[in-house]
Amino acid sequence: MTAAVQESGRDPERGERTGPDEKAPVPEPRESPEPRETSESPEPLRKSATVRDALLLWVGTRAGLLLLALYGALIVSGQSHAPLLERWKHWDVGLFRKIAEFGYDGDPNLEPDPGLPAIFPGMPLAMRLVHLVAGDWILAGLIISFVAGAVAVVALARLADVEGPAGAGRWAVLALLLCPPAVFLFAGYSEALFLAFALPAWLAARRRAWPLACVLAAGASCVRITGLFLAVALIVEFAVSRIRRDGWAGWRRGAWLALPFAPLLAYAAYQHSRTGDWLAWNNAQQTGWGRKPVWPWEAFRTTWDSTGGDEGFGPMFRLEIAAAIVGVLLLVWLLVARRWAEFVYVGLQLGALVTSTFYMSIPRSALLWWPLWVLIGRAGARHRSVIIVYATVIGPLMVAMTFSFLNSSWTG
Repeated sequence: MTAAVQESGRDPERGERTGPDEKAPVPEPRESPEPRETSESPEPLRKSATVRDALLLWVGTRAGLLLLALYGALIVSGQSHAPLLERWKHWDVGLFRKIAEFGYDGDPNLEPDPGLPAIFPGMPLAMRLVHLVAGDWILAGLIISFVAGAVAVVALARLADVEGPAGAGRWAVLALLLCPPAVFLFAGYSEALFLAFALPAWLAARRRAWPLACVLAAGASCVRITGLFLAVALIVEFAVSRIRRDGWAGWRRGAWLALPFAPLLAYAAYQHSRTGDWLAWNNAQQTGWGRKPVWPWEAFRTTWDSTGGDEGFGPMFRLEIAAAIVGVLLLVWLLVARRWAEFVYVGLQLGALVTSTFYMSIPRSALLWWPLWVLIGRAGARHRSVIIVYATVIGPLMVAMTFSFLNSSWTG
């Protein structure tokens, strides 16, 4: 019997041939049923759980920040007289409002602000539209950030789950929302709106849906100059994926990669029509905030010397340096992991920030480094202690930075 099985190469227990001349009836093939979103198909359920957890974390932390705004200022400083909306009007919120209400020439009753062209038009235009319904400029900014942030955290959670392991998405979202500058995702700033375009764009790129990725990236380019770095990173991601997988036919889809640059060129042309300067948005950094390109060691020395400042500036400059160190460590990991596109995306941002006159807005820019949040989410999914330590150590810093913003102290 053994010899017969060896000769035929079949297994008699499966009802197949047991010898050279013996045959068993072969069952007729059956068509595989279409996958259904039931308990027999866990992937859709896992995706819905990811979306649910991301939105719960988003709404829950926004409610917590609202409570801080209501009672935190009273507990810390005894200031309870300021209306709730007025506590969110500080710093760049006023600049966005000024552009939304009056345009880049600013309030005609005040001196022109030479720094306004540094702000891209996406957020002011969105505020102008929402203001038609909300009736209040500060409330319009808060609504935009709330809706855009919800889109962003869902995309981040799904992106982290794509990277794996399962469950990484919720921890990536938690890491983002507990980081110190997360207050800017609540306030009427442009970070949430940028992420609402950029994260779905990157998720689409990972799925090789290049037309969708480029359309979304074009939206991101309307919001911040960071859209330029995203556009370059998409080119790298496209090139790496084509080299690995496709021939010449696949490269023809690369024409879509020009689309994210279109809003940048359009904005440069608009400012040129106003000022005669094609780089007005860049030169406004120097005229408005005294920032210009310098050698990185000069920028570090200037920032280091500022850490001993008073009136709240010293702690913020220390946080700027800490964020720069985190960015460098992230770049090292991306380089070792050969994640070339993300390395370009983060590297271009960090390079621009650490070669300015002094470090400014690096913690805020870190909100846009989704490879960092995905990395923490993946580590937390594998080792729960990582997310526990992160939440207990970093979380309180977010509360402190929120108080700083609400009290109109400089928070980057």
